[in-house]
Amino acid sequence: MSSALYLEHYLDGLEHLPNELQRNFNLMRDLDYRAQTIMQTIDEKSNEVLNNIAHSDSTTETSRRETIKQIQELFNKAKEFGDDKVQLAIQTYELVDKHIRRLDSDLARFEGEIQDKSSSTCY
Repeated sequence: MSSALYLEHYLDGLEHLPNELQRNFNLMRDLDYRAQTIMQTIDEKSNEVLNNIAHSDSTTETSRRETIKQIQELFNKAKEFGDDKVQLAIQTYELVDKHIRRLDSDLARFEGEIQDKSSSTCY
């Protein structure tokens, strides 16, 4: 196979990589934004509970427990977003790694063909 064919073949395989990477990074950014928004809500609710406790507000124990339960649920949701983000990062890494391994393999085959051609023309 000629060098032009190797290059064309490899570039065909890379055609969708930029779009896939952009999609994954956009999804990670969206997950990060959602997690940050949840963390802001958690901060607000936590401050509310602490202020009520500090000022011995007339807020009932049941109300505090409900707010704490909401905070816990928000933490769980933020953790899910973080876990999804990690999975996307792993998928993105594996996608790029697959292309790198393919390039290494194609280069090795191409170099082997060049050596075969050069050794057959020397004799």
